Amino acid sequence: MTDPQKPALVDNMLLLRKEDFELLDRAAERGARRALADVGLDGDDAAHDIRELRGLLDAFNSAKHTAWQTVIKMVTTGFLLALVAGAFIKFKVFGGGQ
Repeated sequence: MTDPQKPALVDNMLLLRKEDFELLDRAAERGARRALADVGLDGDDAAHDIRELRGLLDAFNSAKHTAWQTVIKMVTTGFLLALVAGAFIKFKVFGGGQ
């Protein structure tokens, strides 16, 4: 029989006493707070700062998407203009041939 003071592994589950679980929970919360403080996202404005960062990231992704669309449109337009110019030259549309 297992010692009730020790954690036990049963069916791939770790069984902990409530006191041990609460200790781990407090340690995880302290670690998360410390990690946020290390990157400057602590205090009363932390939620606002994170929302603002998400907004900036969304704006950046939108601008990147729009830039790629613009590049693709420019390349496509250039290709079509080259085809039209080639057709004009081939068929001597402007009468510049013999």
